Amino acid sequence: MKLFMSAALVAIAAGGCTDLDVDVKSQYTSYPDSEIAVEAKASDVYYAFRGVLGRRYNEAMTFSSDECMGVSYDGDYYDSGNYSHPSLHNFMADDACMGYWGDLSSGITKCNQVIVDFGGEEEPVTAPIRAMRAFYHFILMDSYGDVPILDHALEADEALERSSRAEVAEWIESELLAVRDNMSTEVNAATYGKPTRWMVEALLAKLYINWNVYTSDVTSASWSATAANEKLDDCVAVCDNIIASGLFDLSDDYLEKFYPTNGSHIKDFIYAMPYTAVNKDGLTYGRFRTWRKGDTDGNGGPGLYGMVLGKSAAGNFAVNPEFADLFSLAGDRRNEALFSGALNQYDPSTYQKSTTPFEYKGEQVVLTKEVALSTVDENLNVGNTVSGWSQGYRFNKFIMDPTDYGLYSRCQDNDVPIFRYADILLTKCEAILRGATATNGDTPMGLFNQIRSYVNAPTISSDPSIEELLDERGREFFDENWRRNDLIRFGNFEDDWGYKHTINPAAKTDFTKRIFPVPTGVLNENTNWSQNNGY
Repeated sequence: MKLFMSAALVAIAAGGCTDLDVDVKSQYTSYPDSEIAVEAKASDVYYAFRGVLGRRYNEAMTFSSDECMGVSYDGDYYDSGNYSHPSLHNFMADDACMGYWGDLSSGITKCNQVIVDFGGEEEPVTAPIRAMRAFYHFILMDSYGDVPILDHALEADEALERSSRAEVAEWIESELLAVRDNMSTEVNAATYGKPTRWMVEALLAKLYINWNVYTSDVTSASWSATAANEKLDDCVAVCDNIIASGLFDLSDDYLEKFYPTNGSHIKDFIYAMPYTAVNKDGLTYGRFRTWRKGDTDGNGGPGLYGMVLGKSAAGNFAVNPEFADLFSLAGDRRNEALFSGALNQYDPSTYQKSTTPFEYKGEQVVLTKEVALSTVDENLNVGNTVSGWSQGYRFNKFIMDPTDYGLYSRCQDNDVPIFRYADILLTKCEAILRGATATNGDTPMGLFNQIRSYVNAPTISSDPSIEELLDERGREFFDENWRRNDLIRFGNFEDDWGYKHTINPAAKTDFTKRIFPVPTGVLNENTNWSQNNGY
């Protein structure tokens, strides 16, 4: 059973202050020397990303990439275009999936207050708090481009100014380098889900491999995905630090490491977000990736998951056919992480596919790779019938526990990895392919084949092309919220997939969509700001 931070949260609740007439910038007169006290004070800043990662951020990343389109069923799950707009690169500032800015800025505010309470940035104990603050800035900057650098507790009515994306990237780098040596190097249940030295190194690797994206005008037609990146050797260096630690490996089965039973024992996870269904922390991936009526067999009997679900399902994340084509390597374990073709029931206790066909009202359910719309327009409507519900494959990577799904408002126990060891290997591979100096005898082919080997996919006999590497990243990290990031970096964000170019032809050449619109509510609170170009 997975238990996370419960003692710390209880400590926070029990120690809540009832006197509201206090200086919000008050500091401890002496630093708390109790590890439990430090943990209780710091714990609240670690999970500001958890709620939106569990749904809205994931929607934005998934639909804006080539992974999935958000279909509707004669109006059901159109939701004012929240799912179709990003699928068509027609992002709207009021779309629910665009609105996670406030969650992250709130997390940054909490970080700044804890840093003040702990005596300021010069105190080594603030290192993990500063690392989280840098991480939240990274997500904001990656999504919205120019954002404020919130590096202090704000004064009342202090007006905020946005810094350029390049300035934010440089500040994030400086913060991470400043705190790196004061971060914990332990990898165990106590540090799981919290920032460590290795989380900092992995975040630096992401920053460095994307340096050309973050420090150039990526919305310009003149931007090139093959332009020089001055940070490639730095990228290799931080990847080498993680590899040399010997703390991570690829020994976990590809499917099982994403099961509801995952946790601190997974050796591939460098940094993950813990979720527990019982506390309703908001991970609802399974709800949107299953078959629309998979809760039962249509006659009151067991559904897709071998039992009757206590809640209905949406099932509106249809895999784009072009992306589904990636999952065709012989023997590749990753192929089994999709619902495709004729469906069988799953064992509700082992999460393994059984030999029992899944039938709905007496007919086996068969998903089609191609997605046929009732009418080709922005509704992405497939119809509210068995045929409509079966348009497109579905992701089954974060398979739900069917009992918890019914008991806890569709919430799941699956922890979501943010940084993985497999990503470090392919990032080093990419950096070398792009011109970094190879180290420790590693070659792009060797690094690439480490991934292929552990999933039992065919290995290659020469260095991969950059296109092959992008495809492999799609297979390995699908549904982990990095695909949009990858497509932009590789120069493929405007490629044709799904119905994007059919319904929105302007998406072929509209480079401004590489950055999301600032949510309307954020603009309303900061009237000195202007909306991002293109919106």
